[in-house]
Amino acid sequence: MKNSRLTLTLFSTLLVFAVFTACSGTEEILAPSDRTMEYLRSLDEETLRTLDTDADSLKDYSEMYEHDTDPLDADTDDDDLTDGQEVNEYNTNPLVADTDGDGLSDGDEVNSYNTDPNNADTDGDGLSDGDEINRYNTDPNDANGDADGDGVSDVDEINTHGTDPNNPDSDGDGFTDGQELEMGTNPMDGSDPVFIDMNAFNTINFGFDRSNISDAAAANLAENVELLRNAPAFRVRVDAYTDHVGGDQYNLRLSLRRAKSVVDFYTSNGISADRIESQGLGKAPVACMDETEERGCEANRRAESHPISTLKYSPKK
Repeated sequence: MKNSRLTLTLFSTLLVFAVFTACSGTEEILAPSDRTMEYLRSLDEETLRTLDTDADSLKDYSEMYEHDTDPLDADTDDDDLTDGQEVNEYNTNPLVADTDGDGLSDGDEVNSYNTDPNNADTDGDGLSDGDEINRYNTDPNDANGDADGDGVSDVDEINTHGTDPNNPDSDGDGFTDGQELEMGTNPMDGSDPVFIDMNAFNTINFGFDRSNISDAAAANLAENVELLRNAPAFRVRVDAYTDHVGGDQYNLRLSLRRAKSVVDFYTSNGISADRIESQGLGKAPVACMDETEERGCEANRRAESHPISTLKYSPKK
């Protein structure tokens, strides 16, 4: 009987010790690689507050019961920032990969672009960081950025003018977008402004000792008139010459008559006189001879028309 009582007392003592040990939380904790959510839920708060199973700098208890993140995954939302970084350092949402909804993941904003993951428009230029990076290829950290160096800010190109912030000459006409805006022309229209090249005008020739406009010369001048009509930013200068035959004073007067004939043709065909200047220059500076020396060289009996631009800039080709 005594032995039975002793045995019962010993058993009770061991049972109490076992229960006490289990409740005290001193049982051996599984290694992180062996833990499961079921296992973690079986642990008491005190123990969970000592554990960081996924090594993300957030204790398991905080992840499970305060932030609703995954204590077994250091980056719950897979945005390349650990849950601990998001909560403790960047104040971003560890459950949402793109906290500010700008089209860039929090990790890309922090690690690649140096933008603010809590501000969809880091530089405050009216363009979201995501649009600047993914759509426009502009700088999301510079509100006054000018990616193509045309003198127009990226945001103005996109929001105001509709031009390409990565192409200094959106319409490909040789003028930069900034130059066109300064001149008041359309940077999205390759035909505005109309530009007349230096050699675009036709030169006409005259008969020996004549200043009248022949039919062939009139046809060439008509083409010049059409160019001038379509290019309001241009004026024209007429330079008239003679051949080498005859005296200098006579040839000077003849060249003046030839210049006047061309000017009269232009004005009679709708070109305003204030867009025209002219000069008679006498004998052509380089003498040439044809087969009949007495009649001089037809190539020197000419009137040249030279375009004069009133535009502030010339196109770069």
